[in-house]
Amino acid sequence: SAMETMGLRLTEGERMAKSGDVVVGEFTAYSFRDTLRPEGSDTVDRWGGGWDENGNLINVPDPYFNIMREPLTMEIALENGRTFTVPLHVTGVAKEDYSKGTETSEGILMSLSDLEKIAEKARPGKKKAQNYTSVLVKVTDISRVADAEKKIKAMGFGTESMESIRKPMEEQARQKQMMLGGLGAISLIVAAIGITNTMIMSISERTKEIGIMKALGCYVRDIRLLFLAEAAAIGLAGGVVSCVISLIASLAVNLASLGLSAESLHTAVFGGGAARISVIPPWLLVFAVVFSVFIGLGSGYYPANKAVQIPALEAIKSD
Repeated sequence: SAMETMGLRLTEGERMAKSGDVVVGEFTAYSFRDTLRPEGSDTVDRWGGGWDENGNLINVPDPYFNIMREPLTMEIALENGRTFTVPLHVTGVAKEDYSKGTETSEGILMSLSDLEKIAEKARPGKKKAQNYTSVLVKVTDISRVADAEKKIKAMGFGTESMESIRKPMEEQARQKQMMLGGLGAISLIVAAIGITNTMIMSISERTKEIGIMKALGCYVRDIRLLFLAEAAAIGLAGGVVSCVISLIASLAVNLASLGLSAESLHTAVFGGGAARISVIPPWLLVFAVVFSVFIGLGSGYYPANKAVQIPALEAIKSD
């Protein structure tokens, strides 16, 4: 009854309903050997077909038998050398998921009550507390993992989860982001100063032009808009060029990791799995261009105001 709650999925069949029912792992059938074949060629190689780009097995051959249709018998070996058998009725096949345990791949899942009966029969008269090597705990939300781990550790048990891996990775990513963000901020300040300097020089060289525009009756807002548009155009050009350079660099990194071939070129450009190292989403390119335009406008605001404050007569006399 806990299979669905714990996220265990089935590829075929259904979960256990009564005593003696079991669910087998997705590839449990491949663990059986054909005793009539010579050693070394008595099993079906499920790995021979290779993997697809998502890491899934492809071209998997069929096992020797359909594990859902054949009766299974489990043989238990006792300490005194005797054995006894337990008949198993397979009701379903679990989807392989190593996060739930290796039994979803090549094992058998049965109800706890059936397992306790087998253990009692294997050790008759030995009544003692049952020990477990591990316990799988599932929380209702990922945000509660840290709190659950803290409580379990307070009980004296060790824990293992993606949380212990995720936190150091997040910390490393945050440090890299801060470092790259600092470099980006310095570059941004330098670029803004460069745009401002360029616009001030442009205004100084076009002082007479500004005076003529004023003498002809141009509105102050139009003159300001003219220089702001030039500053925005500089930002736009810088943003587009930077995006092109970033795309080329990203393509080069992906090709270096994938190798040079027509297939790897297609994967490096269009994706198709988790093989690409560098991925630049389209929204980031659009944001970079728009942000560059706003940086240009912000950098050109002071020079544009300076341009409209020049008296017309003084500007016309300027050489």
